[in-house]
Amino acid sequence: MSDLRLRTLRAFGRTPSLRAAARRHAEIAPVVEPDALPREAPKPKGHSVVDSAIYCGGRRVASPGSLAETYRVLHKAPKSLAWIGLYRPDSRELASLAQEFDLHELAIEDAIQAHQRPKLERYGETLFVVLKAARYRDATEEVEFGEVHLFVGPDFVVTVRHAEAPNLAAVRRRVERDPELLNRGTEAVLYAIMDKVVDGYAPVVAGLENDIDEIETEVFRGDPKVSRRIYELSREVIEFQRATRPLVGMLESLRGGFEKYGVDEELQRSLRDVADHVTEVVEKVDGFRELLRDILTVNSTLVAQEQNEEMKSLAIASSAQNEEVKKISAWAAILFAPTLIGTVYGMNFDNMPELHWEYGYPFAVGLMGMVCGGLYLIFKRLSWL
Repeated sequence: MSDLRLRTLRAFGRTPSLRAAARRHAEIAPVVEPDALPREAPKPKGHSVVDSAIYCGGRRVASPGSLAETYRVLHKAPKSLAWIGLYRPDSRELASLAQEFDLHELAIEDAIQAHQRPKLERYGETLFVVLKAARYRDATEEVEFGEVHLFVGPDFVVTVRHAEAPNLAAVRRRVERDPELLNRGTEAVLYAIMDKVVDGYAPVVAGLENDIDEIETEVFRGDPKVSRRIYELSREVIEFQRATRPLVGMLESLRGGFEKYGVDEELQRSLRDVADHVTEVVEKVDGFRELLRDILTVNSTLVAQEQNEEMKSLAIASSAQNEEVKKISAWAAILFAPTLIGTVYGMNFDNMPELHWEYGYPFAVGLMGMVCGGLYLIFKRLSWL
């Protein structure tokens, strides 16, 4: 008998001999009928136990309303399996589970704190698994991530969720409709949950692929907001990559322990199928990240080209403006010369040269024409006119 079982029996005042006797009796006794065991009791307000069930022979035989009731029924139902589903439990409830099922304190600490990366760790006969669920929000075009922690032992499964996703109620209904699957043990529950999480990645991949197609259109359309969207989508892809890539190594570790822990052959095939789907998702996500990097490069190039065209247009406009300024300045200088001469000879002074000269007026007009003509020739040579 394992240390886990010995501590559990001692905690409830039972001896190994009584436990063995109970098992021997169970081998010749009929399977316990569902009505013979307590049904689900009303859950108190704020209770984190979403669903707790005892399964025997692949069928639900009890639905305890509390953790203590679950422990009691599990001890009374030999060769049974307990699946306890929790939603954001407090430290007191997790401490109770740790004492009952001999869960490692480090795993309990991770389950309390949450925000863990996907991983698989083995503590004796208990597996601790962290999975990242994901779902695509069409309304906001964003990926929402959830987290579920699993404690998988020889005769118990404890699931701890810290978000709405994944919907484990659907997983429970699925395995309950397939007693043959559920009768394969706790590994079957682990497979069903992993399969649900991985299947949930498909709509996310489709949503991200559609977003990338839209971004490509916006890039070549010249949408000024596309750079921000590329950045935000890149962050989502990276987060999705962190949720999916560790699953490849986790499933490899599970496959490595198939023979050692005597996993059912059908479950082995099912887990290999999940591994194939995970590999496909990871490859697509890697492709998304590279594609977004290329799109960002193309967008930067197009933006640079657009800026160059704008600078070129500004330079052309500035050059044309300079030419106009030159012409205006040249004509202003030409017209300034006769104005200056006329102003000088228009002053009311008696003692001025040429004021009473017979040829004074023709001289002044000729001087104006000569200065204007000279300036015109100079500006023409300078290409100002």
